[in-house]
Amino acid sequence: MELAELGLDRGLAAEQARCESGQRLARVTAVDRGRYVVRDQHGEVPAELTGKFLYTAASSVDMPCMGDWVCVQYHDADTHASIHDLVPRRSFLRRKSPGKNVDFQMIAANIEVAFIMQSCHFDFNVRRLERYLVMVNEGHIEPVLLLTKADLVSADELARMVANIRAAGITARIITLSNVTGEGVAQVKEMVVPGKTYCLLGSSGVGKTTLINLLLGQGDLETREVSGTGEGRHTTTRRHLVVLDNGGLLIDMPGMRELGILSAGEGLDDSFADIMALAGRCRFADCSHSNEPGCAIRKAIESGGLNAEHYQSYLKLKAESDFNEMSYLDKRRKDKAFGKHVRAVLKEKQK
Repeated sequence: MELAELGLDRGLAAEQARCESGQRLARVTAVDRGRYVVRDQHGEVPAELTGKFLYTAASSVDMPCMGDWVCVQYHDADTHASIHDLVPRRSFLRRKSPGKNVDFQMIAANIEVAFIMQSCHFDFNVRRLERYLVMVNEGHIEPVLLLTKADLVSADELARMVANIRAAGITARIITLSNVTGEGVAQVKEMVVPGKTYCLLGSSGVGKTTLINLLLGQGDLETREVSGTGEGRHTTTRRHLVVLDNGGLLIDMPGMRELGILSAGEGLDDSFADIMALAGRCRFADCSHSNEPGCAIRKAIESGGLNAEHYQSYLKLKAESDFNEMSYLDKRRKDKAFGKHVRAVLKEKQK
């Protein structure tokens, strides 16, 4: 495959000059617990980070992730490689690290479209959908919503789900999908074009691997039987890039149980654009939307023009993002102070 077929566009190609002599541009096609696989026009090989890369990386954001373009040096007849540099990302997916650790976790990069999948039968949740949209919008990726297993609900139930999504101010394209009847699969195929990168996001069991097999036209990826409730079983165990027959590039990844929000101001504004527009019409620029006269948001809620649960979801996500950002900045300050202390001790010992 040529690099353009792996997703290298003109903007990214201009960054190729950052690779030093003896290095080549390659794309990260798999990540598994700190181990990498990279691919260029000659094929895929395992790769590891150089000591210099590890030393200069200031945070987890600076580490390569699935879909990144990197400068690599090949060794032993191109059987393995060392990663020397990271090309600036055009787009990205990231979240707060799972658990109590307040840090970013990079998920994937250089993606054009994110297919956000929710099952109509067991997984449908507008509030979780809003979290996915914040993450996608923050990373400058186009969202498309796939409502899977549409054959397991009635037409009226499906219509109510779509209405609930629109009531939450979500304007992204919606495709209803059935891996049993094939409904919606052709629409997804039409969206996937050669040289562009797409990803699948959603909980375990919503049908991500089954959809990939339908797009591939063959059953290459392992799937598991659904449970008695219609809920699928977890199959994908690591992030990897799949090249489709038509030349499209699709990133599959395990289902994410935690979708913590960290420093997502721009993503929140884009995901809740209806609330931002109303806030701009308040009488006072610093309106807290609680008891001030002329508050456009309170007026919209009282008149039924703004869904109260949608607004409460915005407040919750904003508070979570702000709190985690303060904790993250405090952690970074402490890390820098500790590093400065270590350097001072080492310098004193060298005297």
